Amino acid sequence: MLELRPNCECCDKNLPPDSAEAMICTFECTFCSDCVDVVLRDICPNCGGNFTPRPIRPAQALARHPASTVRVLKAEGCGPRQAA
Repeated sequence: MLELRPNCECCDKNLPPDSAEAMICTFECTFCSDCVDVVLRDICPNCGGNFTPRPIRPAQALARHPASTVRVLKAEGCGPRQAA
């Protein structure tokens, strides 16, 4: 089940569970659509994968399976992943 992380890992923007701006990669790294488009250019800086819109969990399901409250922020900043 998705964690529904509460913020963008890049700019720390709040991304509530019903946010249409939340984007995730296959490992559920979470970023806002602005950071994905402008800063990351659709490449996850953690895994190198692409992003997709995070699904919105229906309210009745959210009551039983709440979103995460753990904020994740890239301490080293974020930018496009560099080739090794």
